[in-house]
Formats: sequence, structure tokens, C-alpha cells
Amino acid sequence: MAVNYRHVALTGPPGRSGIGKTTLVQKIVSKLQETELPCQGFYTQEVRQGGRRVGFNVITLDGKTGVLAKVKADSSNRREHRVGQYVVDVPAFESLALPFLRTQNISPHILVLDEIGKMEMFSQGFVCGVRQIMSQPNSTLLITVPVPKGKPMPLVEEIRNHPDILLVNVTRENRDDDVLLKKILTTLKISLE
Repeated sequence: MAVNYRHVALTGPPGRSGIGKTTLVQKIVSKLQETELPCQGFYTQEVRQGGRRVGFNVITLDGKTGVLAKVKADSSNRREHRVGQYVVDVPAFESLALPFLRTQNISPHILVLDEIGKMEMFSQGFVCGVRQIMSQPNSTLLITVPVPKGKPMPLVEEIRNHPDILLVNVTRENRDDDVLLKKILTTLKISLE
């Protein structure tokens, strides 16, 4: 018996050792939009200066851009949220991401969340919103999550183990595979019907 998943989660290594999860998300969204399936949400993008990564931006599918995190010299501000050398701008992230989590019930669409990782976990509104969306029977998500490494992130583990999620391990070998792309597109389209 075939399993009908409602959501698709792409996983794989992040950053420089990454394999193109965000590029695959953009390709999927483009194909969905070609068939006039509504998509909302965001993806993250590295910010580089002089060949060096200096931060990450959030870019919404409707073209808005905001800072997710940026390199900042060490400071004594204990209220800062840090991941390695990056300081996460929680208010800027929330201003772009949280509205998508509140509009899921307005009309059927695919909600794109790239990525759900350490930086995004600093927003309790985001964490609660993702959990709420996943519990709604009429929601459809296309998300990316990191591979497990170090201390587990509860929300990421919930996503990885959720029975309604098709978890796809993206590799250099399969990221351009048309069969994989078709399987993901079919899963998302069926969930909207």
C-alpha cells in the first residue's frame, strides 16, 4: 500500500559542504509555479563579501529580503543569539517568516521553509508556528532540515520522524535526478488535492 505524505523535508549537510538543498527547493518551487500551484514562504541565502561568507539572508518567494544572521566581532552582549561566528537577528527573521505561519489557513498552498535549523530555533514564535502548521490536516510543507549533528534539535527531530513527511536525503548524486524531482512534485501536488 502506498503512503500518501502531506509534507516533504529535504535533508543534507549545510553550508560549504552543502549539496544544494536550497537550489533544489528553488527548482521545485519554479516547477510548482509553472503548474500554477500556489507557494508561499522563504529560503535562506549565504551573503558573501570578497569570497568569504559573512552572513545569511532570508528571501521570501515574493521578493522581500532580510537579515537572518551576520558575522559580528565578539561582544559582551549576553542577549545576542549566536551560532558560531554569526549573530542571529531574530526580529528581522520573524518579521519575514512569522506572517507565513499565520496565513496557512487562508487558502490551500505549499508553505516553503528553507531552512529549519539552529538559527531559526532562536525564534519561539517560529518553532510554535511550525508545530501548529504541521498539526493541521490541510497543510502542505516543503522544508529543509540539517543532518543530525551534535546536540539534537527537538523540532528538527519531530520533523524527521513525523509520519506525514517524506524525508529525502539530498546528495550530490541525486540532487539533479529527474525521478526524485518528479516524486517530490507528485507528493506535494497530491497533498493539495
